[in-house]
Amino acid sequence: MDKTESKSRFKISLTTKFWLIFTLGLSMLVVFFIGVSNEWFGPMPTFEELENPESNLASEIYSADGKLLGTYYIENRSNIHYRELPPHLVNALLAIEDIRFENHSGVDMKALFRVAYGVLSGNDRGGGSTLTQQLAKNLFPRKRNPSTMYLVMTKFKEWVTAIKLERNYSKEEIIAMYLNTVDFGSQSHGIKAAAKTFYNKSPDSLNLQEAALLVGVVNAPTWYSPVRNPERAFNRRNLVLSQMQKYGFISDAVYDSVSRIPIDMSNFGVMSHTSGMATYLREYLRGELKDWSKNHFKADGSPYNIYKDGLRIYTTINSKMQQYAEEAVVEHLSQDLQPSFYEHWEGYTHAPFDFESDSIDKIVEHIMELSMKRTERYRLLRNAGKPMDTIKEIFDTPVEMTVFSWDGPIDTIMTPMDSIRYYKFFLQAGLMSMEPHTGFVRAYVGGIDYKHFQYDHVVQGQRQVGSTFKPFLYTLAMQEGEFTPCSKLPNVQPIIPLIEGDVWKPRNAATKKLGEEITLKYALATSNNWISGHLIKRYSPQSVIKVARKMGVESYIPPVYSIALGSADLTLYEMVGAFNTFANSGVYVEPTFITRIEDKHGNVIDRFIPEKQEAMSEQTAYLMLELLKGVVQYGTGIRLRYKYGFSNPIAGKTGTTNNQSDGWFMGIVPELSTGVWVGAEERSVHFRTIALGQGANMALPIWALYMKKVYEDESLGIGMGDFEKPIGGLLIETDCEKLEREQEVEEVKVDEFDF
Repeated sequence: MDKTESKSRFKISLTTKFWLIFTLGLSMLVVFFIGVSNEWFGPMPTFEELENPESNLASEIYSADGKLLGTYYIENRSNIHYRELPPHLVNALLAIEDIRFENHSGVDMKALFRVAYGVLSGNDRGGGSTLTQQLAKNLFPRKRNPSTMYLVMTKFKEWVTAIKLERNYSKEEIIAMYLNTVDFGSQSHGIKAAAKTFYNKSPDSLNLQEAALLVGVVNAPTWYSPVRNPERAFNRRNLVLSQMQKYGFISDAVYDSVSRIPIDMSNFGVMSHTSGMATYLREYLRGELKDWSKNHFKADGSPYNIYKDGLRIYTTINSKMQQYAEEAVVEHLSQDLQPSFYEHWEGYTHAPFDFESDSIDKIVEHIMELSMKRTERYRLLRNAGKPMDTIKEIFDTPVEMTVFSWDGPIDTIMTPMDSIRYYKFFLQAGLMSMEPHTGFVRAYVGGIDYKHFQYDHVVQGQRQVGSTFKPFLYTLAMQEGEFTPCSKLPNVQPIIPLIEGDVWKPRNAATKKLGEEITLKYALATSNNWISGHLIKRYSPQSVIKVARKMGVESYIPPVYSIALGSADLTLYEMVGAFNTFANSGVYVEPTFITRIEDKHGNVIDRFIPEKQEAMSEQTAYLMLELLKGVVQYGTGIRLRYKYGFSNPIAGKTGTTNNQSDGWFMGIVPELSTGVWVGAEERSVHFRTIALGQGANMALPIWALYMKKVYEDESLGIGMGDFEKPIGGLLIETDCEKLEREQEVEEVKVDEFDF
């Protein structure tokens, strides 16, 4: 054999060996990936998991007009569809993360070879992970503090998972899933939460520079945070824009102009349960929904979880009306009532407490100690086993804190005890507004600032209702048929004997027409206590309580004569629901906050229909509206006319309790029933004069400010017409002056006939 033949055989042998090694290596690689896919090296996501990847989805609370009010979450994450993404957001993502996304099947081999070459040459030019691989990583997270071997194996598993994702989902679905699962920082998971947090808008409203910033933040949310590191965020955003320019998504001119726009974080706000709109309602619904979820189950038999299952809760709240209600509360209290309260108590040693007692120091000390024991600080110290002496010392030691003020939060140093006294000065408020016929609650304000005052004065606060209770008594008188609005009773003090041998003699603030006979309409308009005393003496407290029960009042009402003047403690929720019965033709309708609940796929799980019951006849309801109109026409609510300029029909009732501790106003128009309460946390904190502390001064202005905004907003469609008369017409004359003139004419005719 010559040397040439020998060399040829040697070359063939080397070539054969190369291909054998290559084939063997490729086969081993194929077998390896088959093994990875078949879980030889550990568990892999199942087909079911790929079809329905689990994540903690926030439940969303929506207004009736489609505005996102807030969320309940462990992770603030909400899903959206691809069709909700603006094109420039998708283009920005592809430009900076995966420009060949449309051309690979989950793993980009060209990018991997580029990475391998960069590692070997020392010229690293970026990672090789595709969007689909990153999605796999987001859906099935790695464990903390992994070993090198675990990381290598996990990377291979992510490749396999990425390929499976590409088989099961379209490219559009993968992009949407990626943007739904990625963390943008600032407690916002997913693009929907991020758009709301950073710009207070929905993803489809993001402009080019906003989309570029959010896509850029994803790479390192803290490092590129536009709040913490605005300069880095600016440069990162412009890098995204330059990539979009490079790949032809935007022109050079667009890049030049947009890249100069400064970052605007004026609408930035981390979503939490203490901020945003309708905070008190959202917290109230949290408790209601947790109870609801215990009795409603998913397909697998487990109960729904409002923090994980991505429910969509559609409320009855109108976002515009809610905004107007919150603004009305803030405007009246911050600009008028609270400054007047400070001025009223200036220079008083025991301010803002008002007691006629020689032991006022001890009384105030007792109130402050009780308030201390209600604080979270006290609870934590007691749970830690601290003795009372130590706790009091801690409460008397100055510390840094941020306190509420109407001019904004104040960073200060004071003792916790001084902060308690500081907060005692603040007047609180509650407002609830509902539609008469549907029972839908359109606005709900439980207090002045949920972050600092978390007690809900709509459903939690039970306070004396004062003269707003009198319509229950007058309803009984109208329903029994013995009285009409124009019936007259003597304006003299009634004396009612009690079982104990004592007597009840109501006092009366009204001074006009003493000793005369006055109409019930005039008596209710001027909030006459003596006439209420006469009526409850005639019908008994138990009979009045029955009427209140039919009108939705569930709180305990003591069966005593003083309830005629409003001694009972009721909630604003109950009072608004009860007064709404007059506007709803005598039918009580339960105030309703939720219309339906959907699951994360949009399937309706539950619908809510308010309960109704007939409380009185349609005639009685209309007669009560006529009585209540007198309150605004010439009674205690007349400032709605002369100060606020309302000329449309309004049925209303003011209420003022003992020592002016509570101010109420209930206002009804044909399309809205609204109640307002104002008072301090402690009943011993109040104005010292009726002029400042009456319901017409404390609560009525909030109703007026709210309704002015509602009427001015034509998009709400709230008209200024009159109440509809009963079917078949009104059987009783309610114009007392007209009736009196007619009676005088009849008397003249009778006299002439006798003559």
